[in-house]
Amino acid sequence: MDLPGSNTNPTGRSFDKLRKTASKMNFLRAKQVPDPLEIPDSPSTQGRKVLILSASAGTGHVRAAAALEKVFRQQPGVGEVRNIDALRFTNQLFRDFYSKLYITLVQRAPTVLGIVYNTTDEPWKTDRMRLMLDRLNTGPLERFIAKFKPDITVCTHFLPSEIISYLISKGKLNARLSIVVTDLDVHAMWLCRTFDRYFVALEESKVHLEVLGLPGSHITVSGIPIDPVFGEKRDRATLRAEAGFDNERPLFLISGGALGVSPAAGVLDGLARLRHPAQAIVICGKNAEMKAKLEEQARAVEAANPHLTFKIIGYTDEMHKWMQMSDLFIGKPGGLTTAESLACGLPMIIVAPIPGQEDRNSDHLLEKGIALKCNEFTTLAYKIDGLLDHPEQLEAMRQKALFYGRPNAAETIVDTLLNHPDDEVAKVTPTSA
Repeated sequence: MDLPGSNTNPTGRSFDKLRKTASKMNFLRAKQVPDPLEIPDSPSTQGRKVLILSASAGTGHVRAAAALEKVFRQQPGVGEVRNIDALRFTNQLFRDFYSKLYITLVQRAPTVLGIVYNTTDEPWKTDRMRLMLDRLNTGPLERFIAKFKPDITVCTHFLPSEIISYLISKGKLNARLSIVVTDLDVHAMWLCRTFDRYFVALEESKVHLEVLGLPGSHITVSGIPIDPVFGEKRDRATLRAEAGFDNERPLFLISGGALGVSPAAGVLDGLARLRHPAQAIVICGKNAEMKAKLEEQARAVEAANPHLTFKIIGYTDEMHKWMQMSDLFIGKPGGLTTAESLACGLPMIIVAPIPGQEDRNSDHLLEKGIALKCNEFTTLAYKIDGLLDHPEQLEAMRQKALFYGRPNAAETIVDTLLNHPDDEVAKVTPTSA
């Protein structure tokens, strides 16, 4: 007796054929999704062509690029927008060098990362050597840009900005290069000799670039681009009620951290000694193992301190709401996280910053009175209790965060590039710091 669906059964053969046909149709439908690397021979759109290039070394560069893409797509007169990870054009060895090596250093040797960051922060002394190394591995990127012919090119990472600046300076590319720095400080890696515009987070960063020889008329203090939803006004009490939080107790937002490096366990231990009643949201991202461990740890802390309650969350696309309903952010000061917190008027307790750029971000936040830094988890409760003992200090930090926040940074960048273009390319005569 033949089993249904076997090759000797006519009904089974028909079913197999139908299943294969459906599978093929699904495959074809999947193929219809446009690949950002494919360029049709005959343009199908009118309007200005925008190319946004980032690099997946960390998450901030990619998030900034996504925010810009979202705003560009809403503008009339923009025909085509491509948002591409520049590392997709390189070979596996080079991708590993740029992304996996960085992540490995963050996870296993952050001190080494800090040393590398500081020793390479020498303006105009390493750019030629870096450009030579980059061009050996990014030939496909050059060919893609030459074929796509963007009217506006925006880089949220220094790797593609170096390549494009070189192509423009040699007359091989006719495009407007804009460089969006995604930290509060500007490291020497971001420096280019030919460009149209720099977008930086702080006035101090603009002064730094001017001293290095970049014309101030080509530098805009825009802030770091973030998703516009962080600037939308929402009622905090309503958000808390909808999420099931008590409006009478302070609410902390604890970041689990990206790249497999999380201070959350230390934060929960530190909060166990808190005197004030409080509640906390812990964001774990897509790390299911971390979430399970923190849920177990949270139950133990709640048992030891009944005045504390925790809500452990995995991946979320509503970070703007969690920030807008919270009183205090506890975590690492990455560039995008910092910009999002400021936009929401959210004071910060900085813990375990990555040596290098996060240390620099910390310096600015501490100097401006927006954040406190906790070097040891053993004193975390002490610092937070001190703030809660003096609510006027916490409110002052909140007001300073709002003052320095630039929730419309992405809109500012897009408007500048579309409606206020520079008349000519800036060419830099480097000076030493």
